[in-house]
Amino acid sequence: MADESWRLPNIVQELAAGVQEPPSRYLLRDHDQIAGAEIPEPIPTIDLGRLSGSNGADEATKLRSALQNWGLFLVSNHGVETSLIDAVTEAAREFFRQPVEEKKKHSNLIDGKHFQIEGYGNDPVQTKDQVLDWSDRLHLKVEPESERNLAFWPTHPKSFRNILHEYTLKIRTVKINILLALAKLLELDEDCLINQFSDKALTTARFNYYSPCPRPDLVLGLKPHSDLCALTVLLMDKDVGGLQILRDGTWYSVPTVRDYSLLINFGLTLEIMTNGIFRAPVHRAVTNAEKERISVAMFYAVDAEKVIKPVADVLGLARYRTIKGKDLLVEHYEHFSRGAKVVDSLKI
Repeated sequence: MADESWRLPNIVQELAAGVQEPPSRYLLRDHDQIAGAEIPEPIPTIDLGRLSGSNGADEATKLRSALQNWGLFLVSNHGVETSLIDAVTEAAREFFRQPVEEKKKHSNLIDGKHFQIEGYGNDPVQTKDQVLDWSDRLHLKVEPESERNLAFWPTHPKSFRNILHEYTLKIRTVKINILLALAKLLELDEDCLINQFSDKALTTARFNYYSPCPRPDLVLGLKPHSDLCALTVLLMDKDVGGLQILRDGTWYSVPTVRDYSLLINFGLTLEIMTNGIFRAPVHRAVTNAEKERISVAMFYAVDAEKVIKPVADVLGLARYRTIKGKDLLVEHYEHFSRGAKVVDSLKI
């Protein structure tokens, strides 16, 4: 029987505690491209309260500019209490501070060898020459509520489950307000984009942990990609940066945010639904030699059986082939492992 131990990467947090040099599987092929340039202008901040109000024309103009230039934006006045944001961040920190054997009780490997999306660990390894990411994560299904698999939900800290449930409810409102604003921006029916999400639509929370890395000049925390989902709501680390975004062939470092704004990232599913009027940005995460970094991403996807296509004829002739949500997921992971963009294979 062929040895396939290469499919099972190490827990990076455990690996980082005992190495002076990262193993070769983590080393980038292109060493000169890891540094990020200073971003030429601030990422636009949209006041979500004003955007959702009757006099939101100025915020809508800023939103259009943000999507055209970056594919992401910050939102303030979003309705999520600062105390809850702090609680989510601290709960994530407490989980990752546990001994590795405690965390492995929520492993994403069935019988120690078969990968699934939910749980604690790493992303799947598709090929022997795949460059691995210097990060660990806890990926949890949070919606539909009836499909939560609580075996993967930590019990330490004790408040973890209640905090994540409350945060899920609050961020859902943020998602709805953004989708309403996007529909208005595109001159679509008000509920046009919201109606693309059935009661079976999947929402997942991903807690990302980036260990300190002895060679941040050679290793990425997360390889370049565009998010597969429709929207991502990202709670960034307030103290340690690491997110970079690609624009016109240059990687730009996204500054940290200390005012409790949330970062909203346009995903591939919405790129197809809006027929490419707005594009999902390519981004990555770099590592830090001395400090750990934590982020929490909420991913909003469509029903697995949903056929993804432009939502209205007014958006023009279709630029992408139609594809079911579950098939897009499979293609995404195949491209992601190679550092390629799945959207390129979907264009007509």
